[in-house]
Amino acid sequence: MDEDDILDCLIIGGGPAGLTAAIYLARFHLDIRVVDAGKSRAGWIPCSHNHAGYPDGINGKELLRLMREQAQKYGAKIIQDRVTKLERDDETGVFTATWGSGGERARSILLATGVTNRKPPMDEDLHDEALANGLIRYCPICDGYEVTDKKVGVIGSDSHGVAEALFIRSFTADVTLIAPDAALRLSEEDQQKLKEAGIECIDGPAQAVAVADQCIVVDTAEGRHAFDSVYPALGSDTHTQLAEMVGATLSDDACVKADSHQRTTVPGLYAAGDVVLGLDQISHAMGEGGVAATTIRNDLARQRPLFREAAISEPTLEEAETGS
Repeated sequence: MDEDDILDCLIIGGGPAGLTAAIYLARFHLDIRVVDAGKSRAGWIPCSHNHAGYPDGINGKELLRLMREQAQKYGAKIIQDRVTKLERDDETGVFTATWGSGGERARSILLATGVTNRKPPMDEDLHDEALANGLIRYCPICDGYEVTDKKVGVIGSDSHGVAEALFIRSFTADVTLIAPDAALRLSEEDQQKLKEAGIECIDGPAQAVAVADQCIVVDTAEGRHAFDSVYPALGSDTHTQLAEMVGATLSDDACVKADSHQRTTVPGLYAAGDVVLGLDQISHAMGEGGVAATTIRNDLARQRPLFREAAISEPTLEEAETGS
């Protein structure tokens, strides 16, 4: 095995967690790559007002562009592709990752593959248009402020939908919980909570059918309703497939299990961001990316020295005397 052909770290995922780690690791003078499928949910954000340092907010795609630029400034190479296979040699501990246009071997892997929100039943183009205009929103923690005193629909029929509707109720008095399919499935306790909060309930099936006059129109079993914004509360799917390929343990909530330093149960495999904890917060993902990068650097240093070679040779006595 040619040691020069093995990366120090391969980062899989180019969202806030992965790119933060890339910036750190590149500045640690490590040999790294980022493979990014271009599916980060941060790119869905029309304008984030929770990100510290941007008082007027920042578009999600622009934030990712700036982070990529920053990582590349320090030498990180970013490949646009999707890793489809991950293997680990038990004898050497070296990983092999494969994607459409090639692959790499690496001493360590950082999984920052995130999650995918389940979309409501509606046309794909209509969904993207509504999302870009703030008519569909996925994170009330991030943007509940933007629906203050607005008319809001929540699509969801279990305890998750109830919890989201109750959370949004602290921003506006006009909240409606809508079943995505046949009918709302609620416990007596949840029904009582909704009643006390003054949240209306509507049976489905529900389908968003139009965007008009700065509102989104939803067809339900009880007629057509217009909202200023709709929150799908349909859950999400965590991208743990690569972790499972190398035998990493998952947590009870189907995320990749990691310790406080972002180490998984597989030596050399690290994870950060929503693939570990689906908090849906850029700041949290960035924090975990920084922790993971520092842990990776220190763990690699325990395996072999990371001493930097001299970049400039010392001048000879003759050169020093002549000033050449």
